[in-house]
Amino acid sequence: MRHNMEGALAERVRLMGESETLAMARMARELKNQGRHIINLSLGEPDFDTPEIVKEAAIQAIRDNYSHYTPVPGYLELQEAVCEKLWRDNGLRYEPHEIVCTTGAKQAIANAVTALLNPGDEVLLPTPYWVSYREMVRFAGGRCVFVKAGPESGYKTSADALRPHIHERTRLIIFSSPCNPSGAVWSDQELEDWAALLKEFPQLFVISDEIYEHIYFTPQRPGSLARFPEIRDRVITVNGLSKGFAMTGWRFGYSASHSAIAKACVKIMGQYTSATCSITQRAAITALRTPPDKIVKPMTEAFRKRRDLLAELLKSIPGLKFLKPEGAFYIFADASFYLGTTTSRGAQIRNSQDLCMFLLNEAGVAITPGTAFGMDDHIRFSFAASEADLEESVGRCRHALEKLPLLK
Repeated sequence: MRHNMEGALAERVRLMGESETLAMARMARELKNQGRHIINLSLGEPDFDTPEIVKEAAIQAIRDNYSHYTPVPGYLELQEAVCEKLWRDNGLRYEPHEIVCTTGAKQAIANAVTALLNPGDEVLLPTPYWVSYREMVRFAGGRCVFVKAGPESGYKTSADALRPHIHERTRLIIFSSPCNPSGAVWSDQELEDWAALLKEFPQLFVISDEIYEHIYFTPQRPGSLARFPEIRDRVITVNGLSKGFAMTGWRFGYSASHSAIAKACVKIMGQYTSATCSITQRAAITALRTPPDKIVKPMTEAFRKRRDLLAELLKSIPGLKFLKPEGAFYIFADASFYLGTTTSRGAQIRNSQDLCMFLLNEAGVAITPGTAFGMDDHIRFSFAASEADLEESVGRCRHALEKLPLLK
């Protein structure tokens, strides 16, 4: 007798959506394994190698036998290194016991969401948002309230736009600056406006995702919301080394928060995962104590050049509208011009998912649909790829889209 194993799964798992970014990457790999030449512009992963100084630190850690369990929130020396970095780069004062080191920034966000939400609590998600915020909130029993910001506001949700959605059940706001997917960077004044709003609502916390802080193209580096003393204890600052230091596979992130929140995150990790990899932690100490300009600046300049190239190339695709991003390494484009049409094979392109599947199969280019970020009429191009791949991929996309019988 065969059992319906999928039916045996917990409802919260069955209701959880698969990460659209990882799903697109998976489909791209499957086509590659079939012999197709696929250019993947779907994942947010720098195509640079981890800096030599960081790799050498990890090798030395292995030789020095850093191969045993560590304290759950990380080595004390690592917590101290995070504190030093936050003061040096962000002007934030934290003590080691307020730092929790995690297996990537994703775990740091999940920890904070789990620690703060009760079932039925509402979470404001400035939209577009990073794909996993939504599912983390739902998994914790929270309810998402989407506050949309389009190109007219630079894809940034203002304090005035948030205000009407705040009431007694509103518990949390989650946002990223620089933003994935839009590349928007909140200005100092915009953060100050948010801080003034938060002062009015003492029950409201914020997760400030700053994983792209080093990849920015604005005159001033992105600011941190936690620098406002009056709301500092209600801000959970999340960061890591994946993007700025090209260490995606090392899985290192961290959170800085009030000691009560940090203690709760440590309790959660103690039962679910314990500490992140000991070797990664030793390498992270070196990375965090290295002035970022020595490592990050050359990568950021390469990303700036690629951003300008991709923006120029995308202008050749009729009907595609976008803003030049201020940070991160994505262009978030309005592709509504191509929705509502039918391919030559009779398949309908009703939404961004259909459009991205069309481009994957027809052009051999993997792009992330806007559904992942709460805006179904957009698509996200990553420019964390070589200039040759960017040129080739846009040419393929343009050629494929020219085949669509558009009625607009």
